[in-house]
Amino acid sequence: MSLVKTHIHPSAIIDDGAMVGEGTRIWHFCHLMPRSKVGRNCILGQNVFIDNDVTLGNGVKVQNNVSVYKGVVIEDDVFLGPSMVFTNVINPRSFIERKDEFRKTIIRKGATIGANSTILCGVEIGSYAMIGAGAMVVGNVSPYGLMVGNPARQIGWVSEAGITLDFTAEGMASCPITAKRYKLMNQMVFPVS
Repeated sequence: MSLVKTHIHPSAIIDDGAMVGEGTRIWHFCHLMPRSKVGRNCILGQNVFIDNDVTLGNGVKVQNNVSVYKGVVIEDDVFLGPSMVFTNVINPRSFIERKDEFRKTIIRKGATIGANSTILCGVEIGSYAMIGAGAMVVGNVSPYGLMVGNPARQIGWVSEAGITLDFTAEGMASCPITAKRYKLMNQMVFPVS
């Protein structure tokens, strides 16, 4: 059960048919289209747009000035930084209708997308990956991958707490904050139970 009551600022536009989960807070000048779904305990900052047929998972935080377009899937506990951008067509033209060419983009559980970054359509960002501020992601990102730059390149790995992991020669690392352990094997990171 949510401890925080659902709050929708009076300036927000929630179209009939849009679904908003318990405990979600929606702030100034947001717009949710009729077939959008926002999970429980989400926070939508100022000037957020959620398109038709978009579902935000539970515990998602969408910072100011973010538009989530049709074709984008946001799983639980994702963080979308201020003014980050999703695209949905690979070769848009104002004079050519390409709505039947939207490419699916998936942001997996716990991933962080940094401020002012751009996510090219058709990619998958793995669970708990971290995309640095201003990065331009043009390809799939491994779970726990740390990506920076334009185009984005992987420079390391992060824990579920978002802390850089330093792996031993045996491929083991521990998060210095949570002590949770991780294994690096075949260029993939796995939590160790």
